[in-house]
Amino acid sequence: MTSCSELGTADVVVIGAGIVGLAHAYEATERGLSVAVVERDERASGASVRNFGHGCITAQDGQALDYALAARDTWLRLAKEAGFHIGEAGTVVVARAADELELLTELAEYRDGQVDLLDERAVLDRVPVAGAIGGAHFPLDIRVDPREAVHAVAASLADRGVTFHWSTTAHTIGTGEVGTSRGVLRASHVVVAVGHDVDRHFPGLAAQRAVQRCSLHMLRVAEPHGRDVDCAVLTGFSMLRYAAFAACRSHDAVRSRLERDHPRLVDAGLNLMFTQLPGGDLTIGDTHAYQATVPPYRAEHLDELVLAETARLLGVRSLAVRERWTGVYASAPDPFLVETPCDDVRVVAVTSGIGMTTAFGLAPAVLDDLLA
Repeated sequence: MTSCSELGTADVVVIGAGIVGLAHAYEATERGLSVAVVERDERASGASVRNFGHGCITAQDGQALDYALAARDTWLRLAKEAGFHIGEAGTVVVARAADELELLTELAEYRDGQVDLLDERAVLDRVPVAGAIGGAHFPLDIRVDPREAVHAVAASLADRGVTFHWSTTAHTIGTGEVGTSRGVLRASHVVVAVGHDVDRHFPGLAAQRAVQRCSLHMLRVAEPHGRDVDCAVLTGFSMLRYAAFAACRSHDAVRSRLERDHPRLVDAGLNLMFTQLPGGDLTIGDTHAYQATVPPYRAEHLDELVLAETARLLGVRSLAVRERWTGVYASAPDPFLVETPCDDVRVVAVTSGIGMTTAFGLAPAVLDDLLA
C-alpha cells in the first residue's frame, strides 16, 4: 500500500533526476530555495546517461542556441564545483563531399566567430577519419562523460542541501503537494521533468503536444587507431539533424544527395558521429525511430549499419564492440515543452534530443515564469 506519511516540505519539488530535472534543482538552489528531487530509480538511468555527452552548441539555432550558450557557462562552472572532467576541444565536422563543404562554408559566414573552416590536412591532424576533403571546427562545443557527469551533479546538489528521494515514484501531482510511493511531499512549486514519460502523468497534455519516444541504436567500440580524440566528430549525416545546418541554402543539396546515394541510412535516421570516453573507447551512433511505445526488440541490421558506416568513416574494416544500448528521449514537433497543468506546477521536457546541450539554459527561464 502507498504510505500516507509526510516526507517533508520544500520550496520546489522536482520530479525526475535526469539532466533536465537536475538543471531545475540547480537553478532553484542557486536562488536560495529549498529543493527536493523525486526519482523513481536508484540513480539516473535514462536519456541523460545514454548519450554522447556532447554539448552541441553551434549546431543549434534560435531559442535552442540561446539556451545552449547559457548552458555552456553553467556546465563549465559545474565541472569545477562537482569535480568532473569537461572537454573544451569543440567539435570537428568532417566534410566528405563538395556540397557538405559548401554548407560548412555558408555556416561559417552565417555564424561569424563560431565556425572555423578546416582543410583536409587540418581535419586529419585532429581526428582519425578517412575520405575527408575538409571540414569545420566548432570551438564553443563542449563534452562530458554522461556516465560520470550526471551523477556528479546530483552528488554536488546533495552536498548543497538538496534532498533526493531515490527509488520513489510520483503518483499524484497537484498544486501544493506531490503524492509518492513513500509519502506526501508538500511543495510551493513543482517541476515535472520526466522526459518521454510525460504521458504517464499527463496523457492528455502529451497527446496535445504530440510527444513520442525516439529510440536510438548506440554502441561503445574500441578506438581502432590508438589515438586520443579530444573533440566530438560529426559528419554530413549530422547536417540533416541540427537546425543551424537546416537554415543554410546548401542544406537541401546535401539532403538530396544523401537520400539518393544512401537511402537506407537516411531512412534509419542515421546521425553518424562519435565521441571518446575516458579510457579511449568511442561512443558511436546513432539511428532514430519514433513511436509512442518503444518495442523491446533490437533490430540487428541497425547496429550493422552504424558499425559499417563508422568503420568506413574511420578507415578500418571492422570495429570491436564493447557495449550496445538503446537510448530513448522525448520527441515532439516543438523542441521544448513547458506547460502549466495546474497552478504552481510546470511540466518541462526537451523534446528534440538536446537536453544535455540546453537544459541549464532552459531551467532559468522556466523558474522565472514559475516563481513569478
